[in-house]
Amino acid sequence: MGLLVGIAAVAPMLGFLGTVFGMIHTFQDIAANDNISIGVISGGIYQKMITSSAGLIVGIIAHIFYTLLNTMIEKNVTNLELQAIDFLDILHKPVYEDQKA
Repeated sequence: MGLLVGIAAVAPMLGFLGTVFGMIHTFQDIAANDNISIGVISGGIYQKMITSSAGLIVGIIAHIFYTLLNTMIEKNVTNLELQAIDFLDILHKPVYEDQKA
């Protein structure tokens, strides 16, 4: 569970880091070519969009799985608690005089 939470939290940040690197790449290409044309900037913007979307997709999927697993665990814990209460109720039933023999 901790791993899923970590992935869900870190993946969008890594996607954002890729966005920053893509923009750095774009500005380096502009500076190197001294030209702002679609051909010069498209590579960096493409890198930016791919890394952003990949980070978000991985983060969303990890968060969905975390939520599903957490819900399943909570249901099982609740079920175990109810069974434990029922068991304790059986143990604490009073014994009547006619049942002692």
